[in-house]
Amino acid sequence: MVGHVDHGKTTLTQALSGTWTDTHSEERKRGISIKLGYADTSFHVTSDGEHYSKGKHPQGEKGKGDLLRVVSFVDAPGHETLMAVMISGASIMDGALLLVAATEKCPQPQTREHLAALEIAGIDNIVVVQNKIDIVSKERAIESYNEIQEFISGTIAEDAPIIPVSAHHDVNLDVLIETIEKTIPTPDRSVDEGGLMYVARSFDINRPGSRPSEIKGGVIGGSIVEGSFSVGDSILIAPGRRIEEGSKTRWEPLRTTIDGIKGGGKDLKTASSGGLCGISTPLDPLATKADDLSGQVMAREGELPPIWEELRLDLQLLDKMISGSEEKDGVRPLQPNEMLMVNSATATSVGTVANIKGKKTTLSLRLPICAKEGSRITLSRRVGSRWRLIGHGTISG
Repeated sequence: MVGHVDHGKTTLTQALSGTWTDTHSEERKRGISIKLGYADTSFHVTSDGEHYSKGKHPQGEKGKGDLLRVVSFVDAPGHETLMAVMISGASIMDGALLLVAATEKCPQPQTREHLAALEIAGIDNIVVVQNKIDIVSKERAIESYNEIQEFISGTIAEDAPIIPVSAHHDVNLDVLIETIEKTIPTPDRSVDEGGLMYVARSFDINRPGSRPSEIKGGVIGGSIVEGSFSVGDSILIAPGRRIEEGSKTRWEPLRTTIDGIKGGGKDLKTASSGGLCGISTPLDPLATKADDLSGQVMAREGELPPIWEELRLDLQLLDKMISGSEEKDGVRPLQPNEMLMVNSATATSVGTVANIKGKKTTLSLRLPICAKEGSRITLSRRVGSRWRLIGHGTISG
């Protein structure tokens, strides 16, 4: 779920899944999403061909329908200062719902930025959701629809269907689910590949004051993007923890085992790529508290991608910087010693431009990143008080 702040992403996630994803106290206070929110649901179809999501059969609790598939939603923050979090959400997804509120002129600043981020992340299975149609006139709804069409023309979302809905009143959600089924198919994922998981959240699930004998190990959550993991697997989480040795610093992957797996609200013996899952481990919960492992990568011993403290990138800069309500200045070339925000899957770091030659650059990273050679990295530049997306690069080793 991507789109401008307050256009209804969290409300639509709740309407489709029954889960309100803003659970962080600061999020509830400010009424916006700050961290990635997760929700699992299932899509079903009745014998009459009407689509619905978990627990929302048109005939109520007694109605039964055929299961189409189980899906996971990531509710990405829309606020402009949280673009890095949104980009990390896009990197673990197979498709996107781009929300546009009919109450505001399209595009709003983050609508534009989020679409550019989807383009960079290579996500082209997109459904545009025109939300809040219940609080505008018919004329404004048509005007808004035309604004959306003009906005997506010539972009990665050019052929995306536009579905008008009211997330607040559950209007047209059956048509939306049917469109998602047609537009965002489940990718074919081979299970023979080595397991690879992007860690997006990590938790200490113990209550304050728990007795030592009752303390449970740390939990990590995220998306398995390759292969599968099973209970009992020995795993590495990298880059791991920072170790200071005199004046030198090195990073050591955390070694642990999988005690349990939860996905789609169920306990699993094995979880394969696709969707989101939670992994319980015997790790000290101090290591996993408050998303401390967010941005790390989980793999089995011997299957871990390289850990980069310096990145050599093949560059692809945007023609225009996406900023405010319109496309503004052209993107100037990178400068030596310039600092950039770097996003790789769920990881965020800051890189200093060590050297630049044509369309190749080397960045020295403040925090190392674990990623495969050939992975796509997004780059943002500080403009005033904000980070602005300026392009991407591919790790060339």
